[in-house]
Amino acid sequence: MPLIPKNISDTLQRILYPGSDKNIVELEMVQEIRTAGSRISFSLIFQKEDDPAIGPVSEACKDLIRRELGSEYEVTIAPKSANRMTPPVVPGVKNIIAIASGKGGVGKSTMAVNLAVALARQGASVGLVDADIFGPSIPKMFGEEEARPYFEKIDGRDRIVPIEKYGVKFLSIGFFAKKDDALIWRGPVASNALKQLIAEGSWGELDFLLVDLPPGTSDIHLTLVQTVAVTGAVIVTTPQDVALADVIKGVSMFNSKSINVPVLGIIENMSWFTPAELPNNKYYLFGKDGGKELAEKLNLPLLGQVPLVMGIREGGDSGVPAACDEESPTGAAFEQLASALLVQLEQRNIYFEPTKKVTVKRK
Repeated sequence: MPLIPKNISDTLQRILYPGSDKNIVELEMVQEIRTAGSRISFSLIFQKEDDPAIGPVSEACKDLIRRELGSEYEVTIAPKSANRMTPPVVPGVKNIIAIASGKGGVGKSTMAVNLAVALARQGASVGLVDADIFGPSIPKMFGEEEARPYFEKIDGRDRIVPIEKYGVKFLSIGFFAKKDDALIWRGPVASNALKQLIAEGSWGELDFLLVDLPPGTSDIHLTLVQTVAVTGAVIVTTPQDVALADVIKGVSMFNSKSINVPVLGIIENMSWFTPAELPNNKYYLFGKDGGKELAEKLNLPLLGQVPLVMGIREGGDSGVPAACDEESPTGAAFEQLASALLVQLEQRNIYFEPTKKVTVKRK
């Protein structure tokens, strides 16, 4: 079995920081673990550049790895000072998940809202950013179009306090514009708005921060991955060919060498229509299993197939998302969708190192 970063971190939990009853993994000193064949490398973060524990702890790590995992491994350790490290933009957020689509009209925002609510109903602390700058719909889907977030001083900085409903904290550019006004912004203005929503939001401790992106690929997508380290992306599509063709472009963008954000899976929305009076019938209005077959072709998980149900549309219009009623068939479907996402996220965090912010070199 190949060595994975989790093998390293599990082993290093046996090393206590000198003078402390906590191990170096628990203290978040072990970062940037990489394995390649017989080579292992990672960083050790110390509070001071002249910490006397740097040498002893580094040697203890090397000795333990060779003793427990094999003497054939070449171990490289890079001690770093915490004072020289850039603090995270959202330090209390464990996982940032981009919700994307190749084209508009596939129900991406609807999936983002209901997925956020379903995760919250499973006990997670959840935030949601409406990054669809040109078509913000999250306020309406939560029934909070008239809400206006306020600012509060936290550690000497003005922070935007998110609106909270159904266990989800959320912010949208729609809160800062008149409901019927068109947002005619150039790319840099829209990008700065997204940065403000993420970096200046008073998010607190969150298990998940979902980011509802605009359709397609744009400056907003690049701004997101340059602002924060995105844990993974979820792509929403419908079964028809015109939507599936654009999914490939979206997956290609996230998987590109310069961005390198893992795609956690595909959600196929509007998979079929079942009339209330004919509960056993399925009508494939947009084609059958297009998203499922594409997921197989791209070797990606199919997180779920969501039917075209009037209750989902009504929930979005009324401000009561369908996922709020876990006893209903649609509510149960979103619970299953959230569970499937959690499985993929767990696998991603076991087998891959944390994603890093993208640094784009301009020629």
